[in-house]
Amino acid sequence: MPSPRFHCPFALSPHARIELPDAIAHHAARVLRLRDGETVVLFDGNGGEYPATLRIAGKTVHAELGAHDPREAELGGGITLVQGLPSGDKMDWIVEKAVELGVERLVPIAAQRSVLQLNGERQDKRLAHWRRVAAAASEQCGRNRLMRIDAVASLAHWLDTPPAGPRLLCHPEDSAPLNAALDDARRAGSLALLVGPEGGWSDAEQAAARQAGVAAVSFGPRVLRTETAGLALVAAATALLGWEQPAAARAP
Repeated sequence: MPSPRFHCPFALSPHARIELPDAIAHHAARVLRLRDGETVVLFDGNGGEYPATLRIAGKTVHAELGAHDPREAELGGGITLVQGLPSGDKMDWIVEKAVELGVERLVPIAAQRSVLQLNGERQDKRLAHWRRVAAAASEQCGRNRLMRIDAVASLAHWLDTPPAGPRLLCHPEDSAPLNAALDDARRAGSLALLVGPEGGWSDAEQAAARQAGVAAVSFGPRVLRTETAGLALVAAATALLGWEQPAAARAP
C-alpha cells in the first residue's frame, strides 16, 4: 500500500527534521491514525518528493526527511485551462479533476454569462479554497508540482497576455475538429483551452477571442456541460499529442 502523501506549504530539504503544521499533524495522527515510526511522503510543490519517518509525541508530530526523490508525474507539455466561472460548487470538481489530468495552470474567468460573481474578500476566500482543493488532489494523484490557479480575471484581461502556444476555444458550431488544431501545440509544447460557463461565451467574448487569434474547435456533435467540456478536451488533447508520457523535470 502506498505511503500517505502530504503537501507542506514551505520549502523542504534533504535529511531535515521538521515539525508538521497543525492541519497535517492532525490529519496524519488523528484522521489516518498513523503511528510513531511510520513512513509518509512529503512534497512542497516545487518538484520531487521526500520519504519521511513520523515522530509522534502527544499532539506534536515531527517528520525526519530522507533524500530528495526527483520523481515527477507531469505531462509532456503544458496545458492551461481557461474556465468561465460555473455556478455553485462545480469549480471544486473542475479544479480537482484538472489536477488529476495534469493541467499545469487554471485561469478562472468572470465571463459575461457567469452566474457566479466574485469580488473582494469573497473572491480571495474562494481562490484560497480552490488552491487547497488543488493541493489535496495533488496528494491523492501523485503530482509533486501544484497546479497554478490564477486570480479571477475577465476574458479581455487574459487575452491581453502574450500566448506561450496556441489558444483554442471550445465551440460546438462552425469549428475545426480538435485534432486538426493541435499541430502548433506539438511544436510549442503548450496549449490553452477556453471553456465558457453555462450558456457559453457571449458573442462579444467570441469576437474578442477571434480577434486575439484564438481558434474555435469542436468536440463532437454533443453539447457538453461546462464542468465536462474542459476536462474532456484536456484528456483528448493529452492523448492526441502524446503528452501522457511524463515530462523531464522542469524548473520551479
